[in-house]
Amino acid sequence: MPQSTSKKREPFDLVSNALVAFFAVLNLFPLYWLFTSSLKNSADVVKMPPDWFPASITFDNYIDVFRNQPALRWTFNSLFVSGVSTVLVIIVGAMAAYAFSKLTFKGRNIIFVVFISSLMIPKEIMIVPLFRIIQDFGMVNELSGMIWPNVATAFGVFLLKGFFDATPDALREASRIDGAGEWRTFAQIMLPIVKPGIGALFILNFVQVWNDYLWQMVVGQEKTMKTLMVGTATLMQDLNPNYAYKMAGATVAAIPMLIIFLLFQRYFTHGMTAGAVKE
Repeated sequence: MPQSTSKKREPFDLVSNALVAFFAVLNLFPLYWLFTSSLKNSADVVKMPPDWFPASITFDNYIDVFRNQPALRWTFNSLFVSGVSTVLVIIVGAMAAYAFSKLTFKGRNIIFVVFISSLMIPKEIMIVPLFRIIQDFGMVNELSGMIWPNVATAFGVFLLKGFFDATPDALREASRIDGAGEWRTFAQIMLPIVKPGIGALFILNFVQVWNDYLWQMVVGQEKTMKTLMVGTATLMQDLNPNYAYKMAGATVAAIPMLIIFLLFQRYFTHGMTAGAVKE
């Protein structure tokens, strides 16, 4: 009986694996087209029918990006803003999530619901008042002006609270019996348990801040204060657009994202699937 069941599943497994491989290739094709287009000249990028493989490979587009534009400065700005923002989001979000999950205080549930309700408010609605606040603090054309509005995010608290809720209260009670204070219980016992959630939050928030084009464009008005995403958008010339030149800039902007995802893929996968299988 088990053998017949396995034989019936073989055609299904072949078809499902073929579909997964097809859609994987389909999703990777834009990255392939982006990279190969950056190795062409502008005329070959818009040629019809297109060349699926570059007839001639040139790295002049990358050389021009770093020679004619402050691309290294843009890259540093993006890495600094995304990295610092994400670290601060994890620190603040983890402490707030732990408080909402494990501590008891008056109005806890009401405050949490109101806080999470802010997820329904688009950031574009808050651009003008948020910019006035940043302007009053003198943070326009400063990297700090791009960082601080992204620190206390409701999504980070919501995500990590689910992981803290899944941890047994017996661990916290045992640590208190052993004489550990609240801070030590949080930092040394509870925080390592939710490491998969922290990894998932790191990737999601890093990508979100990295791609936060509108806010970074509003705050970073000087050329040297632009981030890589905003700076790449300025590579398109009005009269004679060099598409290959912009493709090279977009490729440079995409590479850090791929590296971050590969480094944290294990934590991201574990974090997103946590709780799906009950032991």
